[in-house]
Parts: sequence; C-alpha cells; structure tokens
Amino acid sequence: MKISIIGKGNVGTALAKGLSRKGHEIKFGHRDPKEPVAEAAQWGEVLILAVPFGNSIDAAKSIGTHADGKPLIDVTNAIGPNMTLAIGCTTSAAEEIQKTLPKAKVVKAFNTVFAKNQSTAKVGTEQLTAFIAGDDAQAKQTVAQLTRDIGFDPVDCGPLRSARYLEPLGMLMITLGYGIGMGTNIGLKLAKA
Repeated sequence: MKISIIGKGNVGTALAKGLSRKGHEIKFGHRDPKEPVAEAAQWGEVLILAVPFGNSIDAAKSIGTHADGKPLIDVTNAIGPNMTLAIGCTTSAAEEIQKTLPKAKVVKAFNTVFAKNQSTAKVGTEQLTAFIAGDDAQAKQTVAQLTRDIGFDPVDCGPLRSARYLEPLGMLMITLGYGIGMGTNIGLKLAKA
C-alpha cells in the first residue's frame, strides 16, 4: 500500500521501518517544506498522523480534504502540561481529529506502544497487542492488517469513542516508562484463552 506518514519523529520513522519491511511504500509529510503535508496526504492510500498532540489539529487542517474517504491512523496521545492527560472521558484526540476531518475514516492505533517497539511489535520475544478503535469497519480491517504486517496482534476495541480509554492507557504506559522509571522495554499484551 501507499502509506503517508505525517510526522517524521521517533514514532513516524519507527512505523515507516516496520511497514516498509513488508513492502509498503512510504512517503513522509512534515514541517520541512521539501516534504509538504498536503502532497504526502494526497499521495497516500492510508494516512498515519504521528505528530505531537499539540500539533495534531493543525496537521489535520493541513491534510484537509486529501483524507476524504481514506483510513487515517491517529497515533497521538493527548499529553498535557506536566505529563498529564490533556483531554479524556468525554472526548479523545482521535474524536477531535475526526471532527476536523469529518470525511476521513479515523482509526486510533499504536498509541499504547513505545516508539522503539513500534517497528518490531515486540518487547524482547513477546508479541505486543495493537489496540484499534474506529467507526468504519473496513478502515479498521485495513489498519488491523497493517499492524499484522509489522508483527502485532490486533484487537478491535470497538467504535472511535473507545479512544477515550486507549489514550489514558497510553498515558499509563508513559507514566510507567518515564514517571515510575520502568523504561521503554515494556509493552501491553492482551492474554486470550
């Protein structure tokens, strides 16, 4: 697939590495004028929004109508001042992005995984879970396949409003990793019997 990644930081480059290993074509769009966001968004069949939360709405506005009808994977975590959850319980970053891009098929995914583990879908030898939430069934199937391509075990968490739970889960991982000092060699795996 042709996958546009908006943002070229640790998360965007890790996902690019994992996806390109399976033969997906990657094009970046970010603040560098040599790789414009709108051009990348127009090119891609699937878009990944991998920018800091504070820049997510501006990035979504730059994407504009180029996201219409396409799966847009929101990887952001709503981090506020002092590493707190900026929004939650009544909305989520993903839902706010969906409001900004009403014709996009927004899917929340990858936000509960540290960047260093996103290209391999593992911590050590343990396969990690990719929690997915979205309102469009076909878009979620596409995202689930992309997570499988990297090596994740995808779990459909229901509609996009479930991002209200996934984003606090992402914050818990950040708290454990950085606040409590467990580091980034940790991850989430849903045990299934």
